[in-house]
Amino acid sequence: MARLLTPAEALALVPQREPFRFVDEILELDDERAVGAYRWPEGAAFYAGHFPGHPVTPGVLLLECMAQCAVVPLALRLTHRDLDDAEAAKLHTFFSDASVEFCQVVRPGERVVTVGRRIFWRRRKLQVEAEMRREDGVLVCSGRLAGLGVPA
Repeated sequence: MARLLTPAEALALVPQREPFRFVDEILELDDERAVGAYRWPEGAAFYAGHFPGHPVTPGVLLLECMAQCAVVPLALRLTHRDLDDAEAAKLHTFFSDASVEFCQVVRPGERVVTVGRRIFWRRRKLQVEAEMRREDGVLVCSGRLAGLGVPA
């Protein structure tokens, strides 16, 4: 039977795990938007080389964080809304494309909050308008991201 996932249920279903998990919590989730948060760990290995003495979170990881906080949870919710659990479990949401503008840096230890708003959902493809802000409210990046549910 199809059902509506709670934020906690969606978080548990996000497939990425350490060291490639960039979502700590799903703060809000409904059929139109997802809000997720992540704190960048100060001791993450990639900071040693990006950049020595002046660590900055790589943009590609900020993009992945946006996808894990906004695209994946929203796609999980919509998939479970439309399909029963057994059918939904046969699909994985994969990041498919993005157009994002970066305007600020994120440093080790900073927490970011990503809001994703549904643009469309059809044939298991989700496109969202997303923005990531540091905890102090400063906009880090924004744009469109998409994901596609494919058989596992």
